Amino acid sequence: LSELEALMERMKRLQEDKEDEEASQEEMATRFEKEKKESLLVISGGIWAFPHFAVLFPAFDDEIVSTDVSRYVEDPGFGYKDFARRGEDHLPTFRAQDYTWENHGFSLVNRLYSDIGHLLDEKFRMVYNLTYNTMATHEDVDTTTLRRALFNYVHCMYGIRYDDYDYGEVNQLLERSLKVYIKTVTCYPERTTKRMYDSYWRQFKHSEKVHVNLLLMEARMQAELLYALRAITRHLT
Repeated sequence: LSELEALMERMKRLQEDKEDEEASQEEMATRFEKEKKESLLVISGGIWAFPHFAVLFPAFDDEIVSTDVSRYVEDPGFGYKDFARRGEDHLPTFRAQDYTWENHGFSLVNRLYSDIGHLLDEKFRMVYNLTYNTMATHEDVDTTTLRRALFNYVHCMYGIRYDDYDYGEVNQLLERSLKVYIKTVTCYPERTTKRMYDSYWRQFKHSEKVHVNLLLMEARMQAELLYALRAITRHLT
């Protein structure tokens, strides 16, 4: 099977499995923890760092250009850091049902800045729901499962867990080269190269891959807002 056909087959199988039998809460919690720990091993540039060795998948390091972004920011030292150190047994988890955008963040941000919540919510929904119902040359394809996996994987990298989502879907739908690309674009965008962009979903249209970038950026923004707004809520109460 080609990369595209294999992906579509996995999407179809996931849908059938979901209709036949749902995973238990314990199984879904275990799968989230596994995915969360694995995301810490993904380093931008294509390296998977395991305790005693490193794996290049693929070898992007030779193309990474050291980009000086200091001219664009006030604090050049400010940037993404993994939410936990590698090797820690108990990694912090932000349980989404305890503080969600829909039920908590939206109303708070509207209180702080009138109507901005509506604008942000419309932006999140538009990008999340955007689809041509196509996958490369295939038409009339329901891409909901794939879009949800992309969005939730970004939140997983930030330690955010949805209790009603089976994170086993992430591992089945997102291959390693795509996970490397996701972490690079989301956490270290200045390190992204064309070779990384070209390395995944080779049969997909550019418009579809650009949509991936939009999803990643909106997922990251929502994750950052959730942490910030939860901290403000705790301060106010």
